[in-house]
Amino acid sequence: MKQIIQDLKNGETILEEVPVPMVKSGCVLIKTSRTLVSLGTERMLVEFGKANFIQKAKQQPDKVKMVLNKVKTDGLKPTMDAVLNKLNQPLPLGYCNVGEVVGVGKGVTEFQVGDRVASNGNHAEYVNLPKNLVAKIPDNVTDEEAAFTVIGSIGLQGIRLLNPTFGETMVVVGLGLIGLVTAELLLANGCNVIGFDFDPEKVRIANEKGIVAINPAEGTDQVKFVESYTNGIGADGVIITASNKSNEIIAQSAQMCRKRGRVILVGVIGLDISRADFYEKEISFQVSCSYGPGRYDEEYEQKGNDYPIGYVRWTEKRNFEAILNAISKGTLDVKPLITERIPLKDFDKIYGDMGNSKSIASILEYDQTKAPVNTVSIADKSFEGKKGVIGIVGSGNFTSSTILPNLKKLNANIKYIASSGGLSSTIMAKRHAIGNSTSNYKEILTDTDVDLVLITTQHNMHAPMVLESLKAGKSVFVEKPLALTELELESIIAEYNAQNVNVSVGFNRRFAPLAQNMKKLLGNDNTPINIVATMNAGFIPADVWVHDMEVGGGRIIGEACHYIDLCTYFAGSRVKAVCMNAMGVNPEENTDNASILLQYENGSNAVINYFANGSKAYSKERVEVYSQERTLVMDNWRKLKSFGFKGGGNASSKQDKGHFNQFQALIEQQQKGGSPIIPIDEIVNTTKASFAAIESLKQGKWIPVN
Repeated sequence: MKQIIQDLKNGETILEEVPVPMVKSGCVLIKTSRTLVSLGTERMLVEFGKANFIQKAKQQPDKVKMVLNKVKTDGLKPTMDAVLNKLNQPLPLGYCNVGEVVGVGKGVTEFQVGDRVASNGNHAEYVNLPKNLVAKIPDNVTDEEAAFTVIGSIGLQGIRLLNPTFGETMVVVGLGLIGLVTAELLLANGCNVIGFDFDPEKVRIANEKGIVAINPAEGTDQVKFVESYTNGIGADGVIITASNKSNEIIAQSAQMCRKRGRVILVGVIGLDISRADFYEKEISFQVSCSYGPGRYDEEYEQKGNDYPIGYVRWTEKRNFEAILNAISKGTLDVKPLITERIPLKDFDKIYGDMGNSKSIASILEYDQTKAPVNTVSIADKSFEGKKGVIGIVGSGNFTSSTILPNLKKLNANIKYIASSGGLSSTIMAKRHAIGNSTSNYKEILTDTDVDLVLITTQHNMHAPMVLESLKAGKSVFVEKPLALTELELESIIAEYNAQNVNVSVGFNRRFAPLAQNMKKLLGNDNTPINIVATMNAGFIPADVWVHDMEVGGGRIIGEACHYIDLCTYFAGSRVKAVCMNAMGVNPEENTDNASILLQYENGSNAVINYFANGSKAYSKERVEVYSQERTLVMDNWRKLKSFGFKGGGNASSKQDKGHFNQFQALIEQQQKGGSPIIPIDEIVNTTKASFAAIESLKQGKWIPVN
């Protein structure tokens, strides 16, 4: 299928060929008939993409600060690699989509195949959307009209925050697409509406709709006009839908309000607010968030949990439905706003010179005769007869920044890369000359050429995909953790024992050059040792998926397992028992500030401090090992200092956490045979130890690891 994307690195707007996404649980798959180009929003994204590095930095000063901090902790090259990797990830354009439902995911009962729907899907021939971001279209509303649903909802949410009453005078600053819709909806609310814009055509359309529209370029003072129109009282409220960096707009909006008036910001403007402008009249100011309640709430949008209507009357989906109802009844007439209709293949007529476009609403039209294809061929390569042929499932940031660059150095034979949406896998396949991009990972499992599957998806998908891969007779490398529950782990063990394949987990730290040096210095005499390992993991907001115990498993199971494996590697023994204590009076199981005490069968002792409340300026990882009156201290995978070792043992390294060495060993093992790169019993023991840590926190006692 075709999809419009924005390349943030070179500024190009591209019509890319990508696989059709697979319908997910809780979602619907939509074949697109029309999309609406939001010139204001999309122009900003296109212009940002075309800006040079310095201009991009000026537009995002908060990101610059983050980059500078990363340079201090990780060094210049790793930081630049991370920045360039981020810029290499394309941005899908568009958020006003209309089409027909062609697939319904598990748990969706509100929609059926054949329904006409509006959604916030991208400019793509097929889109997969969660059910709470989709609304049915009334029979008497055309696809063109329905394409205004999301834009209308943005304006409607601003109006709901403004809370207009019948007879009030409201001002709309900026009569672009959202502004014109907002002004017409305010008229429908029984308000007197004044609109300001510098575009004569937009002013003309607004006047034809009954809005008192003024072009300030003709010499009208906006504040004085409003004062005169309201007999010196001032406007009851102002909605700003303009896009302008000037601080003058917010000042004028306050000045044209009556005492205790309201100002709602929907657009993007300069916000250097003068206290006096708002203080003297006690004016309230609020920023509107997109389409309404539920926006950016994962529970609502991704998991489909609706807000009770008795407590939240207007969610974003109910706002979608309200706009469609207004169009159906003729309260909102969007047809005069359509400036042009362009076939998708001619998208560049819109995006080629978007900065100078005078269009109000551009409609993209789609060819609906194409059959859906889930796999796209990228590089013409033959994999027949080769060993160690790889299929990668998952194309997130870690795959892009770490896995693929290392596999490229090893000249790995990668036949597939899969992503649920198809776009990110296609971009990576092109960048690394991978054979195929697919949205259906099951094609990897049925391909006899593939003998090694790399799984780099979200944590809750690891165990099910490992099981499927094993049943298909494929060897598996899965990023940590292997599983989130004991039941998942037991299922994997049973299937592993029934198959003649290998399983490995991304416990890369034991493969780091400095870790290898430490193990060599410690020897293999099974003497008990003491280990103190600290992960200065850094803060991650509570709403990020890794904290969700059902999706990410929490950071202890999801990341601290790295160091359980590393300590096991150094100790040369299995974890016998675990005790974990976490920061706080009543810590929860998804804590990310905890100390884990590990007791090993050979008498070794390890303390893992996993902290999220430390300074980023301090080393992210540090390991100390004490053995036979000797000490090893590893700092952030860069320096190793030894004390008491004959002949020394000090070493230095680039910040190498062992990814390359692990993949090298993995591919060699797959091509030449031999023992697993990490013994399966160690993988199982580490996974069980991470589960035991959570159980220890719950019960407040030592938990044995069986």
